[in-house]
Amino acid sequence: MASADTQEYSDWKPRYNPWLIAVVVAMAAFMEVLDTSIANVALPHMAGNLGASQDQSTWVLTSYLVSNAIVLPITGWLTSVIGRKRFFLICIVIFTVSSLLCGVAPNLPFLLLARVIQGAGGGGLQPMAQSILADIFPPEKRSLAFSLYAVTAVCAPALGPTLGGWLTDNYSWRWIFFINLPVGLLTMFLVRYLVDDPPFLKRRTLRESKLDYIGLSALALGIAALQIALDKGQEDDWFSSHFITTLIVVAVVCLTFLVIWEWYEKNPIVDVRLFKYFNFSAANVMMFLVGAVSFSSTVLMPQFLQSLMGYTAQKAGMVLSGAALILLIELPVVGLLSSKIQGRYLMAGGWGALSIAMYISTRQMDLLMSFNSAAILRVIQYIPIGFIFIPATTVAYVGIPRDKSNSVSGLVNFVRNLGSSFGTSAVTTILAQRSQFHQVRLTEHTTTGDINFQNMLSGTAQKAQSMAGMGHADASQMGLAQIYQTVQSQASALSYLDVFHILMVIGGVMFFLSFLLRGNKPKKEAMSAH
Repeated sequence: MASADTQEYSDWKPRYNPWLIAVVVAMAAFMEVLDTSIANVALPHMAGNLGASQDQSTWVLTSYLVSNAIVLPITGWLTSVIGRKRFFLICIVIFTVSSLLCGVAPNLPFLLLARVIQGAGGGGLQPMAQSILADIFPPEKRSLAFSLYAVTAVCAPALGPTLGGWLTDNYSWRWIFFINLPVGLLTMFLVRYLVDDPPFLKRRTLRESKLDYIGLSALALGIAALQIALDKGQEDDWFSSHFITTLIVVAVVCLTFLVIWEWYEKNPIVDVRLFKYFNFSAANVMMFLVGAVSFSSTVLMPQFLQSLMGYTAQKAGMVLSGAALILLIELPVVGLLSSKIQGRYLMAGGWGALSIAMYISTRQMDLLMSFNSAAILRVIQYIPIGFIFIPATTVAYVGIPRDKSNSVSGLVNFVRNLGSSFGTSAVTTILAQRSQFHQVRLTEHTTTGDINFQNMLSGTAQKAQSMAGMGHADASQMGLAQIYQTVQSQASALSYLDVFHILMVIGGVMFFLSFLLRGNKPKKEAMSAH
């Protein structure tokens, strides 16, 4: 059977240049990944324009992430019934049309409904692009092909805030959705004429592939509950809220049941049995942590610059853009190295470099940091991600039957996105808690018996008296207000350093665990993998 599959693969080649197809499918994935971060900076504008509160506007992000997360793990089953090319085209059409609906939304409920539809359509774009790349290139060139896909998955979240800020400031928040229309129409046309389904992807009828209603229900309920809990947990103070507690219980029960049910189900909606392959399981652990670390650090830097240093959204986005541009050069190099060097060594190097980068961040980040220093620091933080992402993506396919490539892509992307949600939620919670901790510690030094505090208060009061002509009492009050503001800023800055310390430790642990992965001989094994 294996030899027959190999012969069938060797006989089939795409009709057009694989790199042309790769650019087209990567463009569709880039459009979708960009949409996960581009809307963040426009939320205040949406809230004001649609007559909603700031808290209500955050559902614009949550609604998209929930429907996206539900579709991702079931893309393997959907493609087996619909066909990969047809499913890919349907997803592009849904995503493009719903983008138009988002742009013309007259009120928040309409926008949220359009975002749910957009998230469902977008859920199939990333895994389909990745599985198409896996099939149109021979195994020995797959790492280089995945470097192009990595551009969409790693660079797009960094470019999103910059583009979103620029469009919102210069035009309107509606244009962050309208820009999808020309890209969607172009990719729809090109995919229609360039992409073909290979012969080894057998389509099954609905009778042959009976819909697993129980599994689908458990998946939808569990993922929706988990995603909402992660997104809203910090706002509602986690387990202090009955709503969040209920969501977490529902998520744990449903997802635990889902894994057990799908393991024994003859026609599973999610092929959890893929996790019995060691490389696939290890790759998913890596991708979960890559999602958590890369996305949380992408959130940290602009948040630090905007909330503590007064940067605009566009200026903070420019800090991220430099790192994304460097990655455009780095990722093809890593793709070439992956075909010559064992994946575990590249991943170990990536995690080690990431740990060092996070340590440097704890030493260099402060409230007096210049724009250039912040941009260089972001480059240092982001460069290691490529050395982890590409080998982990490549390793996930090794030893897996070729007709399972769609399921592999769906699960890998789902796990990475889940890691992003966990990482962002964890970072937000840690920042809030550590900021409170540091504020308590710092205020211990703001007592009348502290000489440094008295000198600082006296200096700020005298400055207020001489510059504003205030009386002593008013000047003292202003001095106390300024000192309190300084304490808050310093406490917040220290909490960011704490998070980078945690990321540094994670990188160090993963550096050593990378060596536990099974070794491979890239050229030899790539040729015989299938």
